[in-house]
Amino acid sequence: MITRTATARYEGLGKEGKGWISSGSGVLKDSRYGFASRFEGEPGTNPEELIAAAHAGCFTMALSFALAREGLHEGVLETTAKVKLDQDGAGFTISRSDLALKASVPGIAEDRLREIAADAKANCPVSKLLKAEMELTVEIA
Repeated sequence: MITRTATARYEGLGKEGKGWISSGSGVLKDSRYGFASRFEGEPGTNPEELIAAAHAGCFTMALSFALAREGLHEGVLETTAKVKLDQDGAGFTISRSDLALKASVPGIAEDRLREIAADAKANCPVSKLLKAEMELTVEIA
């Protein structure tokens, strides 16, 4: 089993609060986020953007490995993920994550590539997570 970590810190509450996100690997180090970067287009990241990056990366890697199992050795795969955040009553919900693939893979028929891509989409770990149960523990300081 592999476990990865990330930490989010939010100082202040609501719209006035400011946040920072860091990843265990150090790739994200105190990356700013908050209401303005999430809803008003201000600089910084937001949870939906991070989910989109994770989904695009996971799917593209899964597809790459699936194509390698087919005996293919060359190609370029570029995926854009669009995660949609919708109003849901008084709150919000992430309603979908759409993937758009641009692929240049010599030696494979288009319909076979589409078939392998559909399987990669359904079975990459992030696609599965978006449907998974989750556990929460809380410690009050």
